[in-house]
Amino acid sequence: MGIFSALLGNAGSVNQEQLTKDYGQLLIDGEQIELGFKLIRDTFIFTTKRLILIEKQGLTGSKTEYKSISYKSISRFSIETAGTFDLDAELKIWVSSELQPSIKKQFNKSVNVYEVQKVLAHHVLK
Repeated sequence: MGIFSALLGNAGSVNQEQLTKDYGQLLIDGEQIELGFKLIRDTFIFTTKRLILIEKQGLTGSKTEYKSISYKSISRFSIETAGTFDLDAELKIWVSSELQPSIKKQFNKSVNVYEVQKVLAHHVLK
């Protein structure tokens, strides 16, 4: 992921081995990481059981918030692919019956948003 893309807030893929090393202590028995992305200081992870959002807070980033969202609480989601002039793709997730999306993430063009959609659909549409 390029620094310019990261500064714009676009997420890039992170390999499963690195995510498991960094965040394995968050997983329950039998839970595995399927896909993960990193923004400048934040990370979001799709596991076999839930979506985990890791948000670094404060100036130094020493304070961290871990949000766990079960797939069954996701009511709908959308993806928007990158265009010719708009180089980033976007993911929006609505939790429960909220009118506005609870989660909005942008991806750089190195991320296959169809893969992201496939993982979400697999879990949400069960």
